[in-house]
Amino acid sequence: MTRNDTRPRTDTPSRLHPLDNPARSSLTGPHAHFAESRGRVLRYPVDVSPWIALPEAPDAQDWADLAALAGPGGSVALAALQAPPPPDWEIVFRADGVQLVDASADAAPDPEAVLLGPRDVPEMLDLVARTRPGPFLPRTVELGTYLGIRRGGALVAMAGERLHPPGWTEISGVCTDESVRGQGLASRLVLAVAHGIRERGETPFLHASASNTGAIRLYESLGFRLRRRTAFLSALVPAAFPSAHGT
Repeated sequence: MTRNDTRPRTDTPSRLHPLDNPARSSLTGPHAHFAESRGRVLRYPVDVSPWIALPEAPDAQDWADLAALAGPGGSVALAALQAPPPPDWEIVFRADGVQLVDASADAAPDPEAVLLGPRDVPEMLDLVARTRPGPFLPRTVELGTYLGIRRGGALVAMAGERLHPPGWTEISGVCTDESVRGQGLASRLVLAVAHGIRERGETPFLHASASNTGAIRLYESLGFRLRRRTAFLSALVPAAFPSAHGT
């Protein structure tokens, strides 16, 4: 996939807060070096993150460009979408979510936390497969700092950075192996990642499923507060979508 592989269309400057469309804010800001684009549609490489970034008010051409990026029958992951996909796009997953921001977290380094990198990805993917914290792909680790805790040499907990709107960094990939749950490892790692974000002069934020009340209570107890409600959606490009549509 080449970047800017069609002539870009004019995109009206956003009046939204950077966190209202965080994937787009990231891909037009600090994560611009990851951006793959067609027209006004942006995305991360498919082995980095599944999130697609549409403009605030996508029109028919934007949906055509997204279809061209994903291909007929391709799956696209959308967050903070202001309008639903066209009627012929099949929605295969939808979940309500919440966005929380750091208000008073007692962020601090953790003496047991170790920095994770590309060599740790197989273990990280294995932990994610067992705990299912959300999308984590082979190159997600490139998005920011990831910290982990090991016990007996095995990775049992981790947390790290994902979306990066200007002035903000998302804490994501928070997970703990079942064998060590209840020991506060997730809390410690969230606060340690938050400390690193604050050291850069940025503000931590995170997302959670609205149905995961336990996680929300935990984050609120750590000093995060609800900023807004949002939704996560996965849809399929129509299988019969014309390959030349929008070109």
